[in-house]
Amino acid sequence: MPPLLDSEDVRQRLQRRFQRQRGAWLQGRGSWPQTLPLGLPTERLALADLTAVRRWAEQWARWDGPGTVHWVERRWPRAGTQRLPERLVFEDAAGIADWLGEGTRWRLARRRHALLSGAFPALAEPLAGHIDWLMTAPEADFQRLRDLLTWLATHPRSGLYLRQLPIAGLDSKWAETHRGLLTRLLRALHGTSWGDFLQLAGLRREPALLRLRLLDPALRAPLGGLGDLSAPLADIARLPLRPALAFIVENLRTGLAFEALPGAVVFMAQGYAVDAYGRIPWLRDLPVYYWGDTDTHGLVILDRLRQHLPQARALLMDEATLLAHRALWGHETRPATAETLARLTPDEQALYARLRQGHWRPGVRLEQERIGWEWAWPRIRAVCRRHCAAP
Repeated sequence: MPPLLDSEDVRQRLQRRFQRQRGAWLQGRGSWPQTLPLGLPTERLALADLTAVRRWAEQWARWDGPGTVHWVERRWPRAGTQRLPERLVFEDAAGIADWLGEGTRWRLARRRHALLSGAFPALAEPLAGHIDWLMTAPEADFQRLRDLLTWLATHPRSGLYLRQLPIAGLDSKWAETHRGLLTRLLRALHGTSWGDFLQLAGLRREPALLRLRLLDPALRAPLGGLGDLSAPLADIARLPLRPALAFIVENLRTGLAFEALPGAVVFMAQGYAVDAYGRIPWLRDLPVYYWGDTDTHGLVILDRLRQHLPQARALLMDEATLLAHRALWGHETRPATAETLARLTPDEQALYARLRQGHWRPGVRLEQERIGWEWAWPRIRAVCRRHCAAP
């Protein structure tokens, strides 16, 4: 038999219903009026404690809150005629929101949703997924969003930087804070499931910077002695450099630790974004050595680099180095899932397979910076001797 619901019970149940269904209600969906049974007792239950049942009915008779209490009359053989509250009925979502103390915010969300979905019908559903934002965002933020969507609708491929848009209060910090919301709305407007905010907005992307060190004073001379560069890819690609050898290392501090090496340069801290190296003409015919973490993802990056620089070789990413540093192993939480990597050598592929299979233990990872410099530097110098004058 259902319990007799008091006002607090009803509040808790309506709170759960509101959280589950408010997005649909915001879009005008849902069945109205909404009814919540109050736990109408049977005669048997009433006879068990008739005083409590009458007290419960009296509580609802005094109810002056949102919703309407619907009553029924029961003529029971033993308990006599009783007028009992059967259900609480709400005509619209605003009534439920009022009960929960959310009425003002709910009406704000409805107004904002109507304004945006009226101008952009494709946004009705994705906006409902951001109902918390619609209910709580400062009015200035809502106006920025509205102004931005309106401007982008008439300038879909401006090629401007975000900073250049003629929208009051719009800056990169605001856009970064609201990136998830902006991306989802723009995807809906474009009818796509992919693309990031800048791409979808038709805005100009800040150039990615590459970090490069010139390890030979002779290579620095044409650049006025400058030996540590951070510059856009296009500028790096145009440099008048003719090195004999290039290193690519995943870790910034490792790259900074490289000492002078004749004819050599070192790129640093690009992570997975190794595609950029394929767009540097003077790298294409050079010996290139890649040194990343010895784990499955490090080998995936090596495989990816070879798509653009097929001559790239691994440095200090071999089984001997891995086993020599067993005491320094870390843990790779989510190993790569690809079964094979077509551009790895047979030895590298065997290492990749053992790492994936947990041959030594699950998730083995040797981070690049854990390898002692006394182990690494002689091997780096040996590579240089094969391609350059002896250091």
